[in-house]
Amino acid sequence: MLPDGKRLHLQHGPIDLIVEAAGKGRQEAFARAVERFETVLEELVSELSVLRLQNVGITSVQGAVARRMAVAVAPFFGTFVTPMAAVAGAVADEILSVITTTPEISKAYVNNGGDIAVHLGPGESFQAAIAASLPAKVTLAADMPVRGLATSGWRGRSHSLGIADSVTVLAANAATADAAATLIANSVDLPRHPGIERTPAIDLTPDSDLGNRRVTVAVPTLSASERANALNPGLAKARAYRDRGLIAAAYLVLQGEVSQTGHLTLTAAGTEPVA
Repeated sequence: MLPDGKRLHLQHGPIDLIVEAAGKGRQEAFARAVERFETVLEELVSELSVLRLQNVGITSVQGAVARRMAVAVAPFFGTFVTPMAAVAGAVADEILSVITTTPEISKAYVNNGGDIAVHLGPGESFQAAIAASLPAKVTLAADMPVRGLATSGWRGRSHSLGIADSVTVLAANAATADAAATLIANSVDLPRHPGIERTPAIDLTPDSDLGNRRVTVAVPTLSASERANALNPGLAKARAYRDRGLIAAAYLVLQGEVSQTGHLTLTAAGTEPVA
């Protein structure tokens, strides 16, 4: 437990979770989360060779988290994507599912490095800080069809093919939000810009599922027109995903320039909504 006595910290290898739950079954829920977490990384490692491949179907994997990953990326086939695009969100979803087997839990979340799975009982809401042009937070309400939030971008902990500082996506679950954020962020780009520095992913992470694909390592200051031109393809992809019902909203940021689709009301601390 963290010093505040409210949140549980679970860490194993690269997986680092912050968990909070409310309700009479809170301690039982935390115990379930700890028990399940002990097996997650081992399960994933046993199937990594498959999870790093394209077009992996659910029948190709065995573990519960691996199946969540495969299901999450399947609607995005047709572009380069592996189940690893959904790994952080899928882990969050899995731990949340264990927590909510305790019926008395009224509200809970699992935050896996900014990819968040949320449970909201009737009348409950959840507020999270997101990467934006200004420090901001987004509120999820129980009556919204959103239980997952994820952020991707070239400055994040995972490699990106694009140049977005951040792309935040709201979706039905964290795994889907994770996959969509990854792919939208990949599409925010200026492919022929001479000042953008890229390097093969395997030179940075030898076992990366991106292989020899060149990932972004530096982006120069861009002009207003360049920022707009880079954001446009990402916004088009986000709108297409929203039209298909895959995501509820997306918020794209590049050097202070913002594009968004869907209902995503941001609030700056202590102020009225800013978007």
